[in-house]
Amino acid sequence: MKLFAFGLGYSALHYIRACRKDLASVAGTVLSTEKRDSLRREGIDAFVMNDEGIDAEIPAAAEAADAWLVSIAPDAGGDPVLRMLASHPLRTMPRTIVYLSTIGVYGDHAGAWVDESTPAKPTSTRSQWRLDAENRWIDYAKAHGCDLHVLRLAGIYGPGRSAIDNLREGKARRIVKKGQVFNRIHVADIAQSIAACLARLRTGETSIWNITDNEPCPPQDVVAYAADLLGLEPPPEIAFETAQMTPMARSFYSENKRVSNRAMREDLGVALLCPTYREGLQSLLVQEK
Repeated sequence: MKLFAFGLGYSALHYIRACRKDLASVAGTVLSTEKRDSLRREGIDAFVMNDEGIDAEIPAAAEAADAWLVSIAPDAGGDPVLRMLASHPLRTMPRTIVYLSTIGVYGDHAGAWVDESTPAKPTSTRSQWRLDAENRWIDYAKAHGCDLHVLRLAGIYGPGRSAIDNLREGKARRIVKKGQVFNRIHVADIAQSIAACLARLRTGETSIWNITDNEPCPPQDVVAYAADLLGLEPPPEIAFETAQMTPMARSFYSENKRVSNRAMREDLGVALLCPTYREGLQSLLVQEK
């Protein structure tokens, strides 16, 4: 399979590196010439795409791909990839598009369970942009005869991005808000989910999948468990009402929901490597050793 990734970021690169043997070629976009050059040394044909313009080779490289992986976030002006495609129409389309979205599109459900049939009612501006981008990608895929898989990702953690790293850097806090839970997913299981979507036979389908682990839980529990693994005293609990937080950090606590992954497990066929944060954090320490 020839893959083109719009946005060679954390999740996309983890998938590519984990599944490289299944990919005949890999190309994609980055924001800087420095990252482009670094990835090219790794054998990834990277091109620059940013607000200042795009490398001229991008349209041809995208046309040559069997599948696209799209992981660039929308902004106030819409989806940057769709804007580029509108100004640089392509002659050929991929068989499959995988679009990485977020469970934030569901909005707040006061701790209740949601699944893919739950109407999306985003509350934050960022999630409203995401839902609009999802709908525009659905229209684009249908218009061009592509399969589309929208992956609504929970909070991402993995190597270099976890409660373990926050504890070591002295940044971890145990903020407690009564009844609050968060959903999360290890980046290795995102990679598995992308691979499962790309392996599906062409069906003309447009599918939405929640990509999350089995156990929504209070965020302070994750920090406490990570501290125990490291043999450290956990940070003291801080009441949400009195915690000093950035507006961005506080906004995450305005939404509370438990996201079901039944479709991912039973229909997409993903057997989680990290069913809960416990296995996920343990695996990070094993990797280090």
